[in-house]
Order: sequence, then structure tokens, then C-alpha cells
Amino acid sequence: MTGVEAPEATQAFPERPRAAGRQDWTAWPKYNAAGSGYRGYWYPVTWSSHITKDPKSYTICGEKLAIIRDAGKAYALHDRCPHRGVPLSEGDQQFPGTVSCPYHGWTYRLTDGKLAAVITDGPDSKICGKLSVQTYAVEERLGLVWVYIPIAKEPAPSIDDQLPRELVENAGIVGGRIQPREGNWRFACENGFDEGHAKYLHRTALWRLFKPMPTWNITSIVPEGRWIYRVQDEVYWEANFPGVGKWTNKRWWKKKPDESKVSQIGNVGAGLDVNPVIAAQNFPGFASLSMPGVLRIAYPNFIHYEFYVPVDDDRHQYVGLMVNFVSGARKTLGFYLKYLGAIRWLFHGQFSGQDAWMVEVTDAPPEKLYRPDVSLTTWRNLAEEEYSEKLSAAAKFLPEQVVRTRERRAPASRGVSAAGKSADTVKTSE
Repeated sequence: MTGVEAPEATQAFPERPRAAGRQDWTAWPKYNAAGSGYRGYWYPVTWSSHITKDPKSYTICGEKLAIIRDAGKAYALHDRCPHRGVPLSEGDQQFPGTVSCPYHGWTYRLTDGKLAAVITDGPDSKICGKLSVQTYAVEERLGLVWVYIPIAKEPAPSIDDQLPRELVENAGIVGGRIQPREGNWRFACENGFDEGHAKYLHRTALWRLFKPMPTWNITSIVPEGRWIYRVQDEVYWEANFPGVGKWTNKRWWKKKPDESKVSQIGNVGAGLDVNPVIAAQNFPGFASLSMPGVLRIAYPNFIHYEFYVPVDDDRHQYVGLMVNFVSGARKTLGFYLKYLGAIRWLFHGQFSGQDAWMVEVTDAPPEKLYRPDVSLTTWRNLAEEEYSEKLSAAAKFLPEQVVRTRERRAPASRGVSAAGKSADTVKTSE
């Protein structure tokens, strides 16, 4: 056994980066308070095929929802009967266009939530029309049911304004996985955009078996519209670390990508031709993130999306989609065979499972940040700024008393250290 001597007390250590001093999230008060998610956004809930005439229960941003299909259209209501608090998702449909509570037959219209009948109180029940349950805007896109969780009583904006533009403007084939997971949605979101983890955590993933990853990068975080992008400026495939030795992800069986051919498209191991739809987007970088927690990873022949859907403070729903922008029966069949036969298990299974493991065990703040974490602090800045604007826009839909209360409780402005400073372009080395 070889021993290692402890350093002497007088030994000088490298100066700690300024970012490492941050221990809490007070520089981002709205982000800090968003444990159960951001209201005022559309969230994917489940596959459209899962919604039938039998209501099902879901929780998004702490809101309990009953979702049901009637005459081909999906509807969402607050999952609680005002009578005795029984979930409407335990009920069924006794009349077209309605859902009935299983306890006493209180029956609500799906379109506006108004109490339309009380079966056990007769046709002349005096309580009908005097109360209602909250309803939520619902849309169906990409084979998914989406629900808008309002801040107040504001009308739901167009879902197309929130979806990535390439999904709105182009047809594609979708394969995906929806999975309930432990851990706060913010940890999942930050993990997805995290600059440092993929090269180390995922080095054992079967998805990367023949695809090398760098040891570290020099990376810029670049904002563009609603998105921030990771742009790799320099890539280092190996490094010598003083006092410990050499480290690399390279292996003889792994082929390096043709960086001159796909410099800002995901590292796939070989220089593949880029799909015309993907090339036309002209993404500044292959990894990007937007509110309310949407990750986009662009590969040459498909784009991978992750939606981190808040359930409550301790749980989230992982919605992973792989979209291939091709058409035709042969190409469609080829994609589904490849996805169901391998990609679903390698990528949305084992690879993504490593992320789920880290998200479940993450416990922050307090935290000590390092240089690559500028990807996280830039995301927090983006989230704080956009949600502040959204709250201001929604204020006119809040009762005046609520607005005044929020103004009195507004936190004092705080300075942001170098790690949290917003910038047009922020560079980090890893």
C-alpha cells in the first residue's frame, strides 16, 4: 500500500473561484420560492391516448387536476368536489359533457365547472348553478395533453408561443417517455443544463459506449430570445492534473466526432449529415434551456427535449421526447424500430436514469459553486427575470388586496456576485 502525506499547514492552496462562495439562493428570491413550480405556463401532463371518459388524477405545480375526455376533447378540472372534498377523479360520467362525484352525484359541466345537477337532491335542487369547480385550459400537441396553470384568472396564452418554434413550424415523429421521479424539478432542470456533469457522470452510460466525451471545455453561455445556449469554444479530450495524474474519457474503440462538420450539434461520435430542419434553426449551441424548465439537445438527425414538470416540492414528472424531422412510411417505421428497440432503453432509460439518481440525492442549498456552474447561475438569472415580468403582467388579474399584500412583502433588492451576474455572453472553463 502506498501512503500519501498530508500537506503541511503552511502549504499554499489555489485561490477558490469567487463563485464558490455562494451558499444560498437569496439572489434569486422568486426562484427560491418556486419549489412547486412556476405558474403561468403550459405543462405536459400525459399522453393523449391515456385520457378517456374515465377521469384520471394528476398533480401539477401543487394543483390537483381531474382530466377527462368527452366527445373527443380533453378537459381539466380541480380535483375536489366542494361538497365533502372527494376527488372528482374517483367519479365518472353520468351525462354527456359532465363529470359526477362518486359520493352523492354532484355533477359538474366540463366546459365551465358549474354545478349542473345533484342526483341525490332531485331535479329541483336549489344549489345547482350556485357553485362551481375551477377549470383549466387544455391543449393537445405532440401526442401529449398540456394544461395551463394560471397565476390568477388571466386567459391562457397560445401554447404555440411557449413551445420550441421548430416543433410548431415542422412535422416530426415523436418517441418519448413520461416518468414520475423523486427530487425537486429545479434540481432536474439544472442537471439537464449543467455544463460539467455529462463528461463524468455519464462516462459509464451505454448510450456513450462508442462516443467519447471531453475531459473539460471552455464554454460560453449565450442568451438568444427566450433561450440560453451552451456554446463550446474549446474542447479538451485529456488533461494532466497536478499532483494526481492524467485523466481522459478517450478509449481506443471510441471515434471522435468530426468537429469541423458538426461543431454546434451534439457529440455523436461520427460526423453525420445534419437534418435540414435542424440545420435551418441555426442554434448557437447544441444544448439550450428555456422557461419554465425545457431542455433542448440538438443532434444531427433528431432533437431531444426534456420537460421538468413540477408536482410538488419533492417530486417532479420527467417528460423526455425525441423528435425526428422526417416523413414517409419507411423513415417513420425505421425511426420507431430504432427508438423502441434501442434508444428508449439506452437513452430514456439507463442514461436518463443516471440523471434521476443524482436529482433524487441532491440537497441544495447550501452549495459551493465552481466555474462551470455559470450555466446554472445564468439559468437562474433568466428564470428570475422572465418570471418577474410574468407576475407584473398578471397583476391586473389579481384582486387588489392581494396585489397590495405582495407589494408590502416584496424583498429588498440584493446585489448579485460575479457568479450570478447577468451578461450577454458568459464564459466558463471546465
